Amino acid sequence: MAQRLSALPASGWVFCLSLLVCFFVGCRKPATTETNAEGPWFEDITDEVGLDFIHDPGPVDDQYFMPQMTGSGSALFDFDGDGRLDIYLVNNGGPKGRPNRLFKQMPDGSFEDVSKGSGLDFSAYCQGVAIGDVNNDGYPDVLVTEYRGVRLFINNGNGTFTEETIQAGLDNPLWATSAAFVDYDRDGWLDLVIVNYVNYDPVKDCLSPNGQRDYCAPGSFSGTVSKLYRNLGKQPAGKTPRVRFEDRTIPSGLAAHAGPGLGVLCADFDGDGWPDFFIANDGKPNHLWINQKDGTFREEAVVRGVAFNAMGKAEANMGIAWGDVDGDGLQDVFVTHLSIETNTLWKQGPRGLYEDRTSKSGLHRPTTRATGFGTLLGDFDNDGALDVAIVNGAVVRSPPKETGVNRFWSQYMQRNQILANDGTGRFRDLSSANAGAKGLCGYENVGRGLAVGDVSNTGSLWLLATSVAGKARLYRNVAPDRGHWLVMRAFDPALKRDALGAEITVRADKRVWVRTVQSNGGYITSNDPRAHVGLGKVDRVDSIDVLWPDGTAEVFAADGVDRPIELRKGKGKPAPGKR
Repeated sequence: MAQRLSALPASGWVFCLSLLVCFFVGCRKPATTETNAEGPWFEDITDEVGLDFIHDPGPVDDQYFMPQMTGSGSALFDFDGDGRLDIYLVNNGGPKGRPNRLFKQMPDGSFEDVSKGSGLDFSAYCQGVAIGDVNNDGYPDVLVTEYRGVRLFINNGNGTFTEETIQAGLDNPLWATSAAFVDYDRDGWLDLVIVNYVNYDPVKDCLSPNGQRDYCAPGSFSGTVSKLYRNLGKQPAGKTPRVRFEDRTIPSGLAAHAGPGLGVLCADFDGDGWPDFFIANDGKPNHLWINQKDGTFREEAVVRGVAFNAMGKAEANMGIAWGDVDGDGLQDVFVTHLSIETNTLWKQGPRGLYEDRTSKSGLHRPTTRATGFGTLLGDFDNDGALDVAIVNGAVVRSPPKETGVNRFWSQYMQRNQILANDGTGRFRDLSSANAGAKGLCGYENVGRGLAVGDVSNTGSLWLLATSVAGKARLYRNVAPDRGHWLVMRAFDPALKRDALGAEITVRADKRVWVRTVQSNGGYITSNDPRAHVGLGKVDRVDSIDVLWPDGTAEVFAADGVDRPIELRKGKGKPAPGKR
């Protein structure tokens, strides 16, 4: 999370100094030329739609309270079932800071603050948000991660939420960052993975490489264990059954390896149809927990190739994105890092094994180096290939900037980035084309969270970006010449909810597009759970295959493109095989 020089041993200093030489002397020429041929892809419409949120990180003082630096995230989700994505934004100013806020999307596309009385308008050292219907009642529930805690809010179905953290059996007194809901045992109830960061000591003083007081690096503290809670379903509790979780961290095996975790992604990494957990560790090897199908997990990041980069180094792993970047039907992993490192792409192939292909993809020498946090893979121009968006923000002080904003936080501001995929898994930097006054890359921020969704229900992906002490910004997709598309909701009517973990394969014109239905956003955010596929010039889909979370498979017909589709479990044709 930070430029870690102050906490490195001698060997680490040599490595980092070599990277600094590369950065300042030999790494300025990008491998792929930036082009302005395309117009901007995103336009800031925050003020236009009435989204008036400024993040509260708490007071700036001589304490350099480390949780301020990790930022706070957001959620794009339909909390009231009206078919429109709403927005939840959290603060980490502490119990006396500004409260979190809930915004409802109105029929005209504007957003109305409905925080008061919602139950979600509380103040704490909040970090991230995870969304999932934990009691299978048809309404998405909300989990908020915090410095030294988590909180679970049950959706009452009437615009209000009730906290049931203690009643649900959730007890996580650690520094929780990202979290995700996933049905790891395939019993129909969403379980919970919570990623914890470091054993932070607020009284410890830390210095930047130039000797200034600054936020501590994670290497100054020991890592902590990520936790796994199994959903036991509704349990008797007086007149009203309540959902109950059981701590399975030790029996599952997750307690065997601690780490400074920041990001989490739940997906099928080895191709057996069971969800696995990828955890991005800050400055330490990543963890990949492979599901053993018996309630236990085995850590296999090293043998599967995602623990280190191609040089065998553990980097400052933060945000995670998941998707098939070259259309071979195998999904790949992208992780953000420090400005003195490279954001890394691990390409899958053969199935279940991964290789660092950062250099071959053109991602090793962007036009601008920055420290990336929130990231995602999405087809922003609907040309059939997944692009990359990254929100950036430094973690080590630089000279203050005269930006008209808080002078203190200006020392950490950087510009965001957009990288376009040419369809073969090679990327070019489009940040300059998006650097206008309302562009995603047109301003500096201490970027942290990045959420994505089809906010307008028109088949175009919009972005929601959060930053430390800055505005939450909503970006409308204005990419020119967008291609055809499908937006697919995988819905299980027996469970009354989105089938998180389902794998969707769209087949058309001898091509395949694979998507995993998931709401967790890799780093402290929750996304639109619907699967989006850009089809380019393809205007007819042959079939849509769904591998449901319980291992059953179905094939659905697609009646046209450029439309939303609800894939209801049990309504497709049974497909052979079960994983």
